[in-house]
Amino acid sequence: MIDLSVFKGLAGIDLGPFADKPTTLTPGQQEAAASLWTSPDGALEIGVWECTPGRFTADRSAAAEFCHFLQGRIVMTHVDGTRAELGPGDAIMLPRGWKGTWEIVEHTRKIYAFLSDPAEG
Repeated sequence: MIDLSVFKGLAGIDLGPFADKPTTLTPGQQEAAASLWTSPDGALEIGVWECTPGRFTADRSAAAEFCHFLQGRIVMTHVDGTRAELGPGDAIMLPRGWKGTWEIVEHTRKIYAFLSDPAEG
């Protein structure tokens, strides 16, 4: 039998306390996240993330990331200058190796899925 995982009310679930964003370029920027599911081999993680306004650097060298935005507005800028403005209902796929900056224009919440190499046991 296939075991299904169902996640409801993701726009409003409690993510726990906010903490300083480690890669921020804007002092005081904070984030919170809750992991919803991780594959048995550790290669896929799905969760919800939220962040306050500001800018930060992002490096997806270790994993690809899919993002679906539930609320807020962001501007993502790739190292080559390519920009994407995203908001509620939008989604983006960041391939492994993507690097750039995120500007959180309005307090933002997203669903994320990270895909990395399986954990070695």
